[in-house]
Amino acid sequence: MDDSAEVPGRRRPGRSRRAAVTALLRAALIAAGLVTVYYVLPLDGRGTSGDSVLLVCGLLLVIVVFWWEVRAIVTSPYPRLKAVEALATTLALFLLLFAGAYFLLEHTTPGSFSEPLTKTDSLYFTLTTFTTVGYGDITADSQTGRVLTMIQMLGGLLLVGVAARILAGAVQAGLRRQGREPSDDFPSRPEG
Repeated sequence: MDDSAEVPGRRRPGRSRRAAVTALLRAALIAAGLVTVYYVLPLDGRGTSGDSVLLVCGLLLVIVVFWWEVRAIVTSPYPRLKAVEALATTLALFLLLFAGAYFLLEHTTPGSFSEPLTKTDSLYFTLTTFTTVGYGDITADSQTGRVLTMIQMLGGLLLVGVAARILAGAVQAGLRRQGREPSDDFPSRPEG
């Protein structure tokens, strides 16, 4: 049989590699773009009531982006790659949203944290909270800061647990839609 002929249900290796590189590059560019927006946005001088509305709107945006990405996974020719992109986008948006909220809280209510926060410090605190490393060098000292941190912790658990399960289900649905099963992407090695 000619190696160049396509077998139904199988992807050509060159096309799959290009799709993987494109998806990973797109995910990295989206994350880098979001980080750039975070650093460029003028986040100083807002009031605390506006910050709360901004956080709620931001969390709603995370949910909308996530569901939009789930729908895209199901129809994608490469659902696994699209899921990686969806996770990178959703995770970056979630983390940067909380970093911005911590930065705004510290600037509208100084002393909310154990030290004044720059944007980098806020992102650092967000990442150490999300990864549960919690170095302890920056802590939330105010009640508002602690509540916000708890909301991030709960959101992070939901993102890791529930969202990952939803993404996995979307990948399975996308593969079934194409008439493929998960094992089709990983052919077994010949015995011998």
